[in-house]
Amino acid sequence: MVPGEDGHGGQRSPHGLPELCSSGMLLLDQQARIVHVNREAEALLGVEAAYLLDQDAHDRLHRDRHGHTIPRSSCPLQRAFHSSRPAQGQLGWYERGDGTLLPVCWFITPCRISAETDGAMVLFYPGAPGGGTAEQERRAEVTLPELDRLALLAEATTSLTSTFDVHEALHRLTRLLVPRLADWAVIDLLTEGDEVWRAAVVHHEGERLVDRKDLQGPMPPLPQESVMPLSRALRGAASTLAVPETYQGPPDAGIAVAQRKLFEATGMHSAAIAPIRGVREVLGALTLGQAERAERFSDLPLLEDIARRAGLALENARLFQRQRRVTETMQRHLLPQLPREPRLEMAARYVAAPEASEVGGDWYDAFFLQDGRLAVATGDVLGHDADAAAAMAQVRNMLRAYAWSYQEPPSAIVDRLDQAVQHMTDASLATLVFARVESDTEGRQGGQVRWTNAGHPPPLLVTHDGRARFLDSVVDPLIGAGFPASRQDAAVDLPPLSTLVFYTDGLVESRGHSLGEGLDRLSEHAAALARRPLDTFCDLLLDRVRPTDNDDDVALLALRRPARTP
Repeated sequence: MVPGEDGHGGQRSPHGLPELCSSGMLLLDQQARIVHVNREAEALLGVEAAYLLDQDAHDRLHRDRHGHTIPRSSCPLQRAFHSSRPAQGQLGWYERGDGTLLPVCWFITPCRISAETDGAMVLFYPGAPGGGTAEQERRAEVTLPELDRLALLAEATTSLTSTFDVHEALHRLTRLLVPRLADWAVIDLLTEGDEVWRAAVVHHEGERLVDRKDLQGPMPPLPQESVMPLSRALRGAASTLAVPETYQGPPDAGIAVAQRKLFEATGMHSAAIAPIRGVREVLGALTLGQAERAERFSDLPLLEDIARRAGLALENARLFQRQRRVTETMQRHLLPQLPREPRLEMAARYVAAPEASEVGGDWYDAFFLQDGRLAVATGDVLGHDADAAAAMAQVRNMLRAYAWSYQEPPSAIVDRLDQAVQHMTDASLATLVFARVESDTEGRQGGQVRWTNAGHPPPLLVTHDGRARFLDSVVDPLIGAGFPASRQDAAVDLPPLSTLVFYTDGLVESRGHSLGEGLDRLSEHAAALARRPLDTFCDLLLDRVRPTDNDDDVALLALRRPARTP
């Protein structure tokens, strides 16, 4: 694909928004700075986009009819921006590149401009000139519905394409359409097994939207011979209108009976139904119905445009979730079953990344060595995709092989692994803690752990009385970094009933907080849970410590020494 194109011949901004309309369009960040300008805006303003980007929109453009800068407190577009609500203006003036004034009508709406940033989109087009007649003002008002239409389509695109979750996409779609276009929105989806599922029925009541879950759920099979509007739409036929009388005659299939019940339950006097098409197949149907409003919704081209955008978003979400399930299943099968060790309790957890991300290279392991001692490890291979999961399997298996073959300290085993990773695997970088359970200083089996750390978050030791400390005395370079290093070992005694926690960085890292704050949170909650059963300890620790804005996998392995060790 040519850089800057969306695959359909249209130019795409750095934030992924295609050029959707012939009106001028500006994208503003949270500080009202201009971050994107479409070609029509360049033509209307007589200036190249480069001279507008990163400029304060108010200072650079907004003027009164005499060309003076408007005070921010009296600028309607500025007030609309800070209100974070859609608004439109009948007439205003923008300063063009040559200093002349461009009379404009404008529309502004909040929108997502990147994965992490909200902002606003401004659409504008030439309006009646300053001092114009009432007839000119009236013409500007008549043109506004077309501007609203373009704004709705742009908002639908940005809203639907910014999520890979099917349920979230449906939620956004219904909130976008009700009550702006209709009193009711109904979405029927075809499942991968060709069943029909009524996925959403949303109604506008007063100032709130109500999800009618009692009207959702499985539908009768889709008949190939039915001529009823919903059946035709689910087979990919063109959009059409329906009224209660459409379904009053003898039903030609069970799905027609379900539609009759829908009209009766909702009180809709008219509905417009359009197919939701993906690139490869029909995914479902979108219905917009009127009940409280007297007028019918009859803008079928607009409905089809919205349904087309919904189809592309839903297909992308389905493909993403299908690939995610395959990758996650592969990774779960790569993770080991914990061996039975009478001298220690063990529990492990693996949690995949949130739905906006792919699974990656986080892992844990526990296995017996030739001499009968237990080896444990947690690690993280760089990346968040199937390649990272595959590289993780390579690193884990090589670690097992070296640990079994060489009766050496953990640091020496990891040094061998480091050399091999650089020359024999697809892994680029990896962090790792590798430990071996040994006798303590008094000769009791399972009472001591000797470990080495290759750039990984430090293990946490929690005693039965609630004291917690990180084992951070040894941290050597990452695996695969290419640094010549003399790796070190460290050892710690495990008091009876103490818990040793190994984990990956997804448990403590967050975009909203520092790593230090995450480690403090882990230490505090682990200390508070010190006397809980080990499985409960792990579940509650994940629930309480894992950040809500986490975008990484989490692997967790906990060891607990019983009260008495043979």
